[in-house]
Amino acid sequence: MQRDFVIVRNPDPDSRLPYLIRVPLGAAGLVLRAGGTWPRERAIYCYPAGDDEWPAEPEVIERVPVRQCVRRGAAIDLVLDRGRENRSQIVYTTARGRDAIFWQTARVRKQARPGVRTPTARASGIAALPIVVDSGERYGYRFASQQVHIDKRRLPAGDYAVERDGRVWAAVERKSLPDLVASLLNSRLKFQLTELAALPRAAVVVEDRYSEVFKLDRVRPAVVADGIAELQVTFPGVPIVFCETRKLAEEWTYRFLAAAYALAIMPAEDGEAYETPGAGPSRRPVSETPASDLRRHTPSATDAQAPDLRRHTPSASNGPTTAEIRRWARNNGLDVSDRGRLRPEIRLAYERAHEE
Repeated sequence: MQRDFVIVRNPDPDSRLPYLIRVPLGAAGLVLRAGGTWPRERAIYCYPAGDDEWPAEPEVIERVPVRQCVRRGAAIDLVLDRGRENRSQIVYTTARGRDAIFWQTARVRKQARPGVRTPTARASGIAALPIVVDSGERYGYRFASQQVHIDKRRLPAGDYAVERDGRVWAAVERKSLPDLVASLLNSRLKFQLTELAALPRAAVVVEDRYSEVFKLDRVRPAVVADGIAELQVTFPGVPIVFCETRKLAEEWTYRFLAAAYALAIMPAEDGEAYETPGAGPSRRPVSETPASDLRRHTPSATDAQAPDLRRHTPSASNGPTTAEIRRWARNNGLDVSDRGRLRPEIRLAYERAHEE
């Protein structure tokens, strides 16, 4: 028997599982119907199939040599002879009282139970965050548990972004660890960071732990660690954030973009949203500030001419409290929550109503 792992198209048009996989186990091999070609995001549901279901002239999707295929109890360990997406497991279990078969990887299993529960509270008090998703993004975030409005189209930089006045204000580039390593070694990541650095706010989020860098076996971990460090020194305004799991990376992306969006719509003296406080004596709006200037400006504690953001942030000493703004909003018929952070548009309405 050939020691190949084979994926073909399921010829049955009525089946909900569009693929057939043949696992080189035993004399005749094991044939399963499958819902996907590799468990990248979640475990893939499989169903036993007979040898008679294997087509005489199959449409082969993928054929990969197998290094190891061993059954251990209720699981089949499958190791393919390739550099990426090579280790997986076919598990026989029960789901809702019925026998079930799932095809999974160690990464998918870890992400399914990260040990934390992400909050559902609105980030920065924004009711419906408008997020632009790059049309070329595969297996993108859906932000299903958050209150967002998604617009899918081509982005000049990053995979997820928020806009101000029709232009990208902040963007996040998503990376799995294998993609991070590959783009780092072929210099594609450096070009991506160059594009991101031209934006007012940007970041790279990695769907894994930093410690996993030192477990790489097909590339020297020190090369990858040094490359990440060099890029961070070269592009200090574009942080590379490791978020342990895909779910946590999605949550971090949502809250980063929400914070950036809230800053973009923050009112200034003339109604414009300005560049980062502390940038110097210039008070030009962001839309009139060249990208090179935005990258060059950094906050300075000794800059006597730095604009003071506190006049836009109410506090007990120099502005109305949250309770006072909430009371004003209710008296004027505005919808406001009983507790938590106020939405930026509520603060903006209050400030405009109390302008001298």
